[in-house]
Amino acid sequence: MAAAILIPISFFLVVFAITYLHYSTRNKERMALIEKGADASIFVQGKTRRTPIWKILILNIALILIGVGTAIFVGSFLSEIGVDSEVAYPGTIFLMAGIGLLTGFFVTKKMDKEE
Repeated sequence: MAAAILIPISFFLVVFAITYLHYSTRNKERMALIEKGADASIFVQGKTRRTPIWKILILNIALILIGVGTAIFVGSFLSEIGVDSEVAYPGTIFLMAGIGLLTGFFVTKKMDKEE
């Protein structure tokens, strides 16, 4: 019973500690650079104009749903020709969802290059 309580508590403590260390260390590094007279523009130097996250999210969700729909169709076709349905459906669903995500990755990469 105690382990059931300690595991989630310790998980959240670890996540909190990592987040706290990340932000406190970043703040200390920035303060040290500012004290030495560094320009504040170096903190946003790596941020370039990118495709909005909502476009990427909608694209990936759409491609996953297209892949799953196609997979169900292909799985039913495979089960009709004699492949066990317990293998045909999950296998094609994972395969087509993975192909959809891979396609989304390449389309997103292309969208970032265009902008």
